[in-house]
Amino acid sequence: MIPIRKLGEARTIDETNAEAAIRKVPEWAGREDDISYRMMVGGLNNRNWHISVAGDARSYFLKVPGDGTEIFINRATSYEAAVAAHSVGIAPEVIFHDDATGTEVHEFLEGHTTCTTADFMRADVRDQVIRLFRTLHSSPVLSQRKTIFDLIDEHLKQAAELGSSMPEDLPWLLHHYEKIRAAFTASGLDLVTCYNDPMPGNFLFSPSGELKLIDYEFASANERSYDIGVFACEMFLEEDETDALIETYFGKVSPQMQARVTLCRILADMKWGSWAVVNRKLTDWDFDFQKYGLWKYMRGRAMMMDPRFDSWLRLV
Repeated sequence: MIPIRKLGEARTIDETNAEAAIRKVPEWAGREDDISYRMMVGGLNNRNWHISVAGDARSYFLKVPGDGTEIFINRATSYEAAVAAHSVGIAPEVIFHDDATGTEVHEFLEGHTTCTTADFMRADVRDQVIRLFRTLHSSPVLSQRKTIFDLIDEHLKQAAELGSSMPEDLPWLLHHYEKIRAAFTASGLDLVTCYNDPMPGNFLFSPSGELKLIDYEFASANERSYDIGVFACEMFLEEDETDALIETYFGKVSPQMQARVTLCRILADMKWGSWAVVNRKLTDWDFDFQKYGLWKYMRGRAMMMDPRFDSWLRLV
């Protein structure tokens, strides 16, 4: 049973940190006796809390950034993206953001349920996801340009600095990675506000079945086709299912977009494989990051070895 605390009742470091964050919210100044909080389950990068304020019609979600997450997450960009997403109707309202710590308070989406991987087996749910991405992409482009190539390069640099254990054929992987970069550079990147992190738990069903999208920590100005590619990658979609996503987004399926999305699937595996081997050095979570990362590299490698790889590069 997760305890519910009032301000001043903290018994752990996490609860002390949560109370300190709560006291920084200007809207709650002088209302200490009205506030209660409880820790929420989940969240890899942060400590998350449900906040209740007596007399308020809604409750709130408090995010306290975890130690060390700053090497992966630009909190100012995350806040900018969350505000933009709310402005186009796909995310909860941001109530407060602390520039110094990255702490955020959002409206809590009461009555919403978290998606699971099984939900994305349904074509209608996948279509909703792609429409969410298309709506997000229509919002103003974020200030921070951080393309998928920037993200991978950053992780590779971190891995080298930390002495992460990398695949023996890393030079071969990087040779093909550079071919993909050259193809996109030659054709030009189509930069939009991208979500970049389509984990099932970041999608919430409203009571009426509509999807909302939360947690914009990895958002950036990035290649438009990457959001489609990384979603198809994470959901293990077949080629015909991926084509359906392209058609939902663009209204048609073209060989060029098939190639861009397919290559972005490879880039997604390179990105999250590199992220995982870096995390193996940074965290003590009960999760085998190294195995996960090497599996990601393996799947990306298999697609690089596809006989159509060079034709994908030409079509971009």
